[in-house]
Amino acid sequence: MTEPDPLYAMLEWLTNELMKLEAENKVGAHKGEHCPTRTTHFSGTRVRRFDTRLGTIYLLVPKLRKGGYIPFFVTERKRSEQALLQVVQEAFINGVSTRKMERLAQSLGIESLSAGQVSEITKDLNEQVEWFRTRPLEKEYPVIWVDALYEKVRCERHIISMAIAVVQGLTSEGNREILAVEPMFAESEDTYTHLFEQLKRRGVETVWLCISDAHTGLKNAIQKCFLGSSWQRCKVHFMRNILVHIPHKEKESFAAKLKQIWYQPDQECAKQYAHLIIQEYQDRFPQAIALLEEGLEDSLQFLAFPHLDQRKISSTNSLERVHKEIRRRTRVVGIFPTTDSYLRLVTSYLIEYTEDWVSSKKYISSEAITEQQAELLKIA
Repeated sequence: MTEPDPLYAMLEWLTNELMKLEAENKVGAHKGEHCPTRTTHFSGTRVRRFDTRLGTIYLLVPKLRKGGYIPFFVTERKRSEQALLQVVQEAFINGVSTRKMERLAQSLGIESLSAGQVSEITKDLNEQVEWFRTRPLEKEYPVIWVDALYEKVRCERHIISMAIAVVQGLTSEGNREILAVEPMFAESEDTYTHLFEQLKRRGVETVWLCISDAHTGLKNAIQKCFLGSSWQRCKVHFMRNILVHIPHKEKESFAAKLKQIWYQPDQECAKQYAHLIIQEYQDRFPQAIALLEEGLEDSLQFLAFPHLDQRKISSTNSLERVHKEIRRRTRVVGIFPTTDSYLRLVTSYLIEYTEDWVSSKKYISSEAITEQQAELLKIA
């Protein structure tokens, strides 16, 4: 007879085997075995509920006479899993549609939720999130990318669209790192200035290149807070802004020519190629060409850093890919019950990304960064 859910049955078997092996190692002997290396004895079992994505498992956890025993897979759950459980819990507490939250809980394989079920998890997770958002930073980051996430959040009796600004940095060793995760009720020069001043208080002194979209408040805040740094207007956002003013039937052909501007080897060649496009289309698409002329210089700043990988420093694509992955995971929540739950879940995912980046291949080689630094010092 086959099990109704083979994966669930496999997980149940695996957790039992892991507990058996781990408990025997702690005792120093198999159950019922007489052995001089034994440090304690088994004393029955206790039932412990364990919620997983495949469903709720009721573990028969071995009890020991001395020392106690908690399975490692119960205590070392991923932060994002813990945060997602907390979102569901807060939704119930704050009066979000019970029916909707029950469907969410069932989709996670959780049978029921109680008010105290995740209180300890929340305390530990909040401490990790707070430490990550306020930790000391390095003095110099060659490149930073700035972009914002948006989700619907319940604020008192209203549902609002709320932004979380995320700053990603490139370290001098060539790794990426999330530097800031800051909730914002409005994107303005004041809120972005506050964000960057916090980075400076945490230790950041020098940034070579800041990459973002052309939000006026964000641009002004960068220029005010990081004197001497260059601002790169994201070429992808810039192209989208221009193509809004191109008729649908000509978008593809115009875009093919437009993107060649940013494939040129240096700023002079890029400007010459852009001038040819301007001459060809200024009468047919005056609004698009006006935008191109206005923002061209800012969109070419990455070419002043020839030693760095120019595909990676010409747009905010690297950060947007992270945001897209986070949105795919947060989509099941729908409306966040509180600002704290939104910030907690997003930060938990970003902590995991930062940890993965430290142990993975460098985003830009440290040799390239050193060469670029030497060139900048010559210019200075």
